[in-house]
Amino acid sequence: MTTPTALTELTGQYTLDPAHTRIGFVARHAMVTKVRGAFNEFEGTAQLDGDDPSKSSVTVTIKADSIDTRNEQRDAHLRSNDFLEMETFPEITFVSTAAQQLDESTFRLTGDLTIKGVTKPVTIDVDYEGAAKDPFGNLRLGFEGSVTISRKDYGITWNATLETGGVLVSDKVVLEFEVSAVKVV
Repeated sequence: MTTPTALTELTGQYTLDPAHTRIGFVARHAMVTKVRGAFNEFEGTAQLDGDDPSKSSVTVTIKADSIDTRNEQRDAHLRSNDFLEMETFPEITFVSTAAQQLDESTFRLTGDLTIKGVTKPVTIDVDYEGAAKDPFGNLRLGFEGSVTISRKDYGITWNATLETGGVLVSDKVVLEFEVSAVKVV
């Protein structure tokens, strides 16, 4: 089967494929290295309007307790009241409020990101990586993007001062998205 090339051919409703999507993050640790992690449980939908991309929308819900940095002790701390306070705030959400096509393969999503009960607007530029029919006949779209946020903006202020100066955990966190979306309608 041929892969659709025109954006208008891609109009429809999509769901994120968690087996082929990564929602991750990067933060500085001890001012000298980076810690990478991901959320393993999430769901999301997208409505793509190929005729008028500004009418497109995205909604994503992430289970906070699915945080995974490959270190159980650190993950437990990130789930605690010092960071995500997942007992009180079990979900992180993003709901788009605007979409804009910047060029042939770049889109800008603006929306409300809610972490730990605090909602702030964010703008994420995403690159359209292409479309393909998978072996089961499903149309898949690929997108990648990232955005830098301040964790303090979301009430996540825990830190420790280092003996050599600086702090243990950076305020700035890069959220990374590598998305495989499957057309459902």
